[in-house]
Amino acid sequence: MDDKGSVGKISVSSDSVSTLNSEDFVLVSRLGDETPSSTNNGSDDEKTGLKVISEEGVSFKIVGNGSEQQLQRELEDVLMDPSVADTGLGSEAGMDNLGVGDHVLLPTTASPVPLGTDPLSAAMPTKLEMVLPVQTAQESELNERSYRGDESSSEGSPCSPIPDEDSVVFSQLTYLGCASVNAPRSELEALRMMSILRGQCQVPLDVTLSVPGVSEGTVRLLDPHANTEIANYPIYKILFCVRGHDGTAESDCFAFTESHYNAEIFRIHVFRCQIQEAVSRILYSFATAFRRSAKKAILSSQQTAPLTPDSDLFTFTVSLEIKEDDGKGTFSAVAKDKDKQSFKLRAGMDKKIVIYVQQTCNKELAIERCFGLLLSPGKNVKNSDMHLLDLESMGKSSDGKSYIITGSWNPNTPQFQAVNEETPKDKFMYMTTAVDLVITEVEEPVRFLLETRVRVCAPNDRLFWPFSKRNYTETFYLKLRQMERKERKSPASDTLYEVVSLESETEREKRKTTASPGILPTGPGSTVPSPPEDDEEEDNDEPLLSGSGDVSKECAEKILETWGDLLSKWHTNLSVRPRQLPALVRSGIPEALRGEVWQLLAGCHNNDHQVEEYRTLITKESPQDSAITRDINRTFPAHDYFKDTGGDGQDSLYKICKAYSVYDEEIGYCQGQSFLAAVLLLHMPEEQAFSVLVKIMFDYGLRDLFKQNFEDLHCKFFQLERLMQEYLPDLYNHFLNVGLEAHMYASQWFLTLFTAKFPLYMVFHIIDLLLCEGISVIFNVALALLKTSKDDLIQTDFEGALKFFRVPVPKRYRSEENAKKLMELACSMKISQKKLKKFEKEYHTIREQQEQQEPPIERYERENRRLQEANMRLEQENDDLAHELVSSKIALRKDLDNAEEKADALNKELLLTKQKLVDSEDEKRRLEEESAQLKEMCRRELDKSESEIKKNGSIIGEYKQICSQLSERLEKQQTANRGELDKIRSKVEGCEKCSSLFNKEGRVRAAVTSAPAGGAEETDEEKEGLKNQLREMELELAQTKLQLVEAECKIQDLEHHLGLALNEVQAAKKTWFNRTLSSIKTVTGSQGKETT
Repeated sequence: MDDKGSVGKISVSSDSVSTLNSEDFVLVSRLGDETPSSTNNGSDDEKTGLKVISEEGVSFKIVGNGSEQQLQRELEDVLMDPSVADTGLGSEAGMDNLGVGDHVLLPTTASPVPLGTDPLSAAMPTKLEMVLPVQTAQESELNERSYRGDESSSEGSPCSPIPDEDSVVFSQLTYLGCASVNAPRSELEALRMMSILRGQCQVPLDVTLSVPGVSEGTVRLLDPHANTEIANYPIYKILFCVRGHDGTAESDCFAFTESHYNAEIFRIHVFRCQIQEAVSRILYSFATAFRRSAKKAILSSQQTAPLTPDSDLFTFTVSLEIKEDDGKGTFSAVAKDKDKQSFKLRAGMDKKIVIYVQQTCNKELAIERCFGLLLSPGKNVKNSDMHLLDLESMGKSSDGKSYIITGSWNPNTPQFQAVNEETPKDKFMYMTTAVDLVITEVEEPVRFLLETRVRVCAPNDRLFWPFSKRNYTETFYLKLRQMERKERKSPASDTLYEVVSLESETEREKRKTTASPGILPTGPGSTVPSPPEDDEEEDNDEPLLSGSGDVSKECAEKILETWGDLLSKWHTNLSVRPRQLPALVRSGIPEALRGEVWQLLAGCHNNDHQVEEYRTLITKESPQDSAITRDINRTFPAHDYFKDTGGDGQDSLYKICKAYSVYDEEIGYCQGQSFLAAVLLLHMPEEQAFSVLVKIMFDYGLRDLFKQNFEDLHCKFFQLERLMQEYLPDLYNHFLNVGLEAHMYASQWFLTLFTAKFPLYMVFHIIDLLLCEGISVIFNVALALLKTSKDDLIQTDFEGALKFFRVPVPKRYRSEENAKKLMELACSMKISQKKLKKFEKEYHTIREQQEQQEPPIERYERENRRLQEANMRLEQENDDLAHELVSSKIALRKDLDNAEEKADALNKELLLTKQKLVDSEDEKRRLEEESAQLKEMCRRELDKSESEIKKNGSIIGEYKQICSQLSERLEKQQTANRGELDKIRSKVEGCEKCSSLFNKEGRVRAAVTSAPAGGAEETDEEKEGLKNQLREMELELAQTKLQLVEAECKIQDLEHHLGLALNEVQAAKKTWFNRTLSSIKTVTGSQGKETT
């Protein structure tokens, strides 16, 4: 058993209590709540948990709730139990009154105990304001406000209805409301909803909460005023319990989540305590209720000495009953085929599963509860494929001999789709039911697994005499080993045994009679098949997933060269296959070339018309869309390209299957086509894959297998059995002895061409041969499979052979070496078409003889039914064609009306456009006239500007000439002046008198006193003359400079005027003229476009 979670396990918190996977009940703690005790230095258990000893001596432990002293104080404050105050809450004697069956009542008033008051005196009835007495469930409501040391022996009063014998009742609670949650075991989600409901609650409801002390009980909400029940929630439906964090507004609140109506809807119920400290006690009560041990079982085991088992083997009979909605508001047991031992179910009907468990020998073991009823289509299913049903009830029968579990089953859910579809006539399928039980004395849960045959028929089918309403019963042998006290998880635990093995009667008989190495019987140590030690082993009961196996594209260079030469020759004449082609195909086509070669073999090299048709077909609706969608998810789940829901692979596969269902209306989509289409998609695009699929279905005759009620398929089965009789007579005789017919194991071989279950390397090689040699290759491969497995099959019985075909045979060819050997053997087997034709004639002869041996009335009735079916089909086709004709006429009429309306609208638009064109032409002519005028005006302005520019240029030239002349004249005058000055300076220097008066720079020296008077006069006159001459020269020089400055000013003025004129001309050209020209060009261009 792989479900080893102990149901009684509690770990790490007092803030939330949770059930995990319907098995483990876990107490989850908040971070930061643990306060290590400075005085407790004992074991880990003593440091982290509070050990509670119930009145039966069974120890429970709450782990991770802070120090033991803190929890003692919290519970002491809440309970205010005198016995607890005397002896201490942690002692065994002090906890005698804290058994699971105790009854704790919170009064309506509360006030703190005065400081210094003795706990014993504070707990007296007359003085105590806050009283939490521990009472039995039968005590009267009159005892709620006071504590009495002796328990009442009354059987209950009418004003205090107590729902459960063992329960803890809490009053002074307020119900804040409930809400739906998506994560029922999430503490964050629960705290968030608690905060929301606490803030939004406007009209709180006062309630009393009853928490049972055993896992079979029910949590009940009671009206404290009317003493009536408001609602109830079975413990097995409660998933999680949590309290608000300390220091927050929700510290006085707690909540629990429960599965509402079915396992897909979860609700959270939020409560507030008027006494905040009581929240811890309430969570403790929930933890007690989540425990495995039931009080009655423990009490009975304590009152009497434990029985010693006769042996270590315990026998149980487990019966399965299936009930269906009979349309009258009740559920009736379904019929069961007497001969084939299979239940007959009706599709679409709500059902109930009822399990009866009864122990038939050895010491009686107490079944505490069921924490899981599971169901799955198929046989030998994995635990992960089992689906949980919604439990409705559990408990002992009225006579106390059996334990009955009832669960509801909605077959319309996707996971049960396989057992909600009609099965073909004379066929059946398997269904697996499992029930997980918690047994008091057994350490781990026990799972009983029932595999039954079922047939699904139409909802309106009637039941005939071969059916009975008997249950399916299986005997189980449970082998236990008594555990030593030191081996138990808790020394005071009530678990006495551990499971050694669990084996059914069917498995035991199979183990005795079956010795095949290919099918190992399920070991007695577990009910779940163990995984194989090596990938190549075949003892794993799990079937090989479709799409398994990797195919390498690597190939020898020589082989690729050979194929390259062949393809180059083949492309020169595609209508004729090369001679060496069959021999190469038998060795296998290289993976890199398969897409191209398959299309050439199928004759799809020129399929442009079919490609266009495919693109049209995928836009149409398919009547089998739901079946296609369902099968897509089950096609090649082991292959990366197809395993993602909604991925590219599944999308392309859906399109191909949908297009073919629309293309072939007679056959439509049939189960198995998706596997063949997936194989083609792995080698070519969608359009080419569709073309090859059509060729295989029509030209290779695969669609004939689906026609006329699978008549041609039955002929293929007959041919295969005749070939077995000839090639494998001993295996044929063995199959006859065990009653195994070809259709029981070879249906998928023919309908899916081996693509559904076998590894891809082998599948691709089979498609190579099929496209090259035809559908008769299936016989070669089938005989090769049977021949290689003959020794194993001869040693199996009916069930073993079917299982061998389903599991070990496909797994055997996971290695390429085994697959190559198988294909070599298949190619070496010579099966002539003449022989197949002979067997086909034999089949038709036998069919004719059978028909002739039939009573004429039955034959005519059958023929009449066939003709009626054909007539109905033709009428349906006629109706479809008539409907299509009417629809097409209506569509054409609608299209014609739309076209006429569109033509009228276009005519109106044309008239408006013509009018706009006339207006545009007039506007164009007007603009052309304005443009001509503007051009003329611009020309005149341009000429005027040019004349002004010329005039200004001439003036500037004259000014420049004058300035140059003045400059030359000035330079000449300056040169002359310098010459005269030089002459004067030379004369002065040559004259002795004058040289004494002037220095070298020409300046006058100081007068000499000793000079004669006559000489001074002459010198003064000459000096005056020179000064006058110098003044004249300076005056003339100043005048010349003034003229030069005036000339330069005039030149600058003229250049400034010239620049302004040029700027004006350029501005006129850039702004007004250019804008005018551009506007004219724009208008004329747009008019030209409108005209065109």
